[in-house]
Amino acid sequence: MGVFFYVFYGLGSQVAWAFQNNTGQAGLASIFQIGFGYCFGIIFALVVCAGTSGGHFNPGVTLTMVVLKGFPKGKALRYIVAQILGGYIACLVVYAQWKDFLDLAEGVLLEKGLYDATMFTPNGVAGAFANYKLAQQSMGRAFMNEFFNCFMIGLIIWSALDPTNVFVPPALAPILMAFSYAAAIWGYSVPSISLNTARDLGGRLAALTIWGMKASGGGFSAISALVNIPATLIAAVFYEIFFTDSDRVIDAAHLDYIRVHANHARLGQESQQVQNTSNGSTGSVEKGASLMYEHAPNDVVGKSRV
Repeated sequence: MGVFFYVFYGLGSQVAWAFQNNTGQAGLASIFQIGFGYCFGIIFALVVCAGTSGGHFNPGVTLTMVVLKGFPKGKALRYIVAQILGGYIACLVVYAQWKDFLDLAEGVLLEKGLYDATMFTPNGVAGAFANYKLAQQSMGRAFMNEFFNCFMIGLIIWSALDPTNVFVPPALAPILMAFSYAAAIWGYSVPSISLNTARDLGGRLAALTIWGMKASGGGFSAISALVNIPATLIAAVFYEIFFTDSDRVIDAAHLDYIRVHANHARLGQESQQVQNTSNGSTGSVEKGASLMYEHAPNDVVGKSRV
């Protein structure tokens, strides 16, 4: 459901942008609006869904949690399938809502003789749903654009998950993460970015469902769908090596957040590992809370992730 949220709101603005560009109507959307669409979609997704799922709305982040935090592999597989399915369903819903207008835009392209040259590009109608490479862009630069944007987002996400980072209390984390995606869209969407396997594969499958194999995207589709995964993992490792400080204490806001989840009734006796008060905690208690924060059963105490 989380992926559905942010794809639904972000893609709505993307489709308006595509309709505007292909029909010559002005004032319907902009890159600025698209960035905010995804930004608010991510915030809504985290606020509504993170309390249940832990905020796993990105396969790259989920797989990084498997590698670095011991997140259960079977659960990760189920999450990733759900993430891609959420993106796929959201794309089909948005297409159904906009279908009459998108048919009009396709008709304009056919009348102008631009359908084959435009339809399955970032400027075409299908380009709102699936990611395509501009003709003048090399594969190497497409890889670089995707990798560095995902690396920077990964650093920001990992900093937001750091319980010793006093600048990012738990309530601020969804906003910080959401704006990291918006900033990437504002600055680097023209060279084409996907940023999330669930958004990319979900959109690609939807485009294939609607327009057939012409919407496949060729070799670029692998870059668009997969580069974010190693980029996110490398960013997390980079943060752990250069920014994580095991001697820092966990601040009160994070301790309260950890205790709220750790004292969930279904944890039973394990909830006793974390005290219910937030006064004068010793370093050893804080370290114990941090350990439980990172390795709690079923990841119920994991902070919001996208």
